[in-house]
Amino acid sequence: MKKKLLAVALSVGLGGVTVPAPAQANGGEKKVKRVLLVSIDGMHAVDYLNCTKGISGVNGGEPYCPNLAELGEDGVNFLDTSTSKPSDSFPGLTAIISGSSPRTAGAFYDVAYDRVLAPPTIMTGNGLNGGTCTPGVANGTSTEYEEGIDKNQQYVNGIDGVSTANGDGGTNSIDPMKLPRDPFNNCAPVYPWNFVRTNTIFGVAHAAGLYTAWSDKHPAYASVNGPGNGTNVDDFFGPEINSNVVPLPGVTTPDGLNCSTVLDPNADLTAWTNSFQNIKCYDALKVNAVLNEIDGYNHNRSAKTKVPAIFGMNFQNLSVGQKLIEQDANGNVLATGGYLDAMGTPTAVLLNEIEYTDKAIGEWVSELKKNGLYDSTLIIITAKHGQSPIDSQRYTRITSSGAVTTSPSRLIDSCLPDSESNAGGQIGPTEDDVSLLWLKKGCDTTTEVGVLESASPASANIAGIGLIFYGRSILTSFNKPGIPPNGDPRTPDIIVTPNIGVTYSKSTAKQAEHGGFAHDDTNVMMLVSNPDFDAKTITSPVETMQVAPTILKALGLNPSALDGVRLEGTQVLPGLPF
Repeated sequence: MKKKLLAVALSVGLGGVTVPAPAQANGGEKKVKRVLLVSIDGMHAVDYLNCTKGISGVNGGEPYCPNLAELGEDGVNFLDTSTSKPSDSFPGLTAIISGSSPRTAGAFYDVAYDRVLAPPTIMTGNGLNGGTCTPGVANGTSTEYEEGIDKNQQYVNGIDGVSTANGDGGTNSIDPMKLPRDPFNNCAPVYPWNFVRTNTIFGVAHAAGLYTAWSDKHPAYASVNGPGNGTNVDDFFGPEINSNVVPLPGVTTPDGLNCSTVLDPNADLTAWTNSFQNIKCYDALKVNAVLNEIDGYNHNRSAKTKVPAIFGMNFQNLSVGQKLIEQDANGNVLATGGYLDAMGTPTAVLLNEIEYTDKAIGEWVSELKKNGLYDSTLIIITAKHGQSPIDSQRYTRITSSGAVTTSPSRLIDSCLPDSESNAGGQIGPTEDDVSLLWLKKGCDTTTEVGVLESASPASANIAGIGLIFYGRSILTSFNKPGIPPNGDPRTPDIIVTPNIGVTYSKSTAKQAEHGGFAHDDTNVMMLVSNPDFDAKTITSPVETMQVAPTILKALGLNPSALDGVRLEGTQVLPGLPF
């Protein structure tokens, strides 16, 4: 059975499977006409509880998310919700919109490795070397689906800084020369939507004739289209978050800040995520896109379209508020976010970001009500990932290559492929608060695990190693690593999850990270709201990948049209009145 599942999963990635036609659910007319899907990246379940119920020492103990609290009065709150594992944005988003785990979708991280694909034609913006593609054989390369595949990642539109009708942060911003190539498809570039093996809610909705939209943080996240030609999302908007900070004329944040000048000019201006203020202007681009779509326009209001049946965005500002130690260009600390304790009491900086997000959601609710759309809209709010540790005092950064501390990748660096190694001079290892390790040919997994274990005894754990997954323990969550037909080319040979609070980030500007399997990484908020719902709290475990079939069920479409539902048995969220 496992072999059959693996074969089907790999066939999705290498050629596609026949997908049943979307079917209208039985019964009368559905009241839900559209779904507004929101990912507040980093928002834990406890963050939602704290901000909607109040917490001592913040806002006089009163709630500080009035709009989220109002949605909760007509909402089902799932307390024990888990993201994908790994809890990186790329697999996290894929899970939400496809109903698939990395086992089936093949998305492990925005920078990962594939034993079959070939390197891009030219070097990516983040240093993945270009190379050759030998047709008909397994090549092997790191895979990058983030800012490095932009035509020019310095610009927020990923091209040239000039907004154009077809390319203001959309699929036109992707440089095909920077994409990995498929040696079994004439060495053609693998666009993000075809890198993901399973179809998505946008593909199912598009096949049913519904209009869709989505906004996210990279052009690369056009992966939400799912396999095909990249047009299942009718209105995709992906302004580059890791572009240079510039003035945004005409943009005002939900909390009233004017972005026509750079709000925080003393911060490092090489990315919007380097500032608690500048990130608000970036997210406002997407907030305004959703407002425009509620009004029946496309994301930049340049054309009258229709209100999408599925639409939404991700917020990045809260994640920045959780983990950033803001510095100027010289490394001087300007402000620090994060939490004050293990209970999730936010610092003043993080509190401000939470309030910003709540105000943005309030703007959407007001616009839906003004247009007479609120009663027929299902609102789902969750997160691609959490952030670890919540208790900022437990953060431990391990980056040294010396004798005292080191990361797992450095311990076995000579056995990593050049593009994944620290010494290869390329994009480097896949490590945050998790370490994903792919081995080069000729290296033995058990031998390299022995090296990791010898460096992590309880008395002197120099790499902060918590758990090591390899061999059969990998199979509990993922396909067998290898080259088809004997294995999955994307599954790591070894996965290391560190002790709580430990990360392998090289940055001195962070006090938390995500990507790992820890509770703080994976336990996120999940609220499903509509005026017809009664308030309810569900404590049984659920997963974010259950959002996808739930959206289709709400719209009267067949959840089994999703590959993930059929291959993994992903269920609709429980306790909902449809």
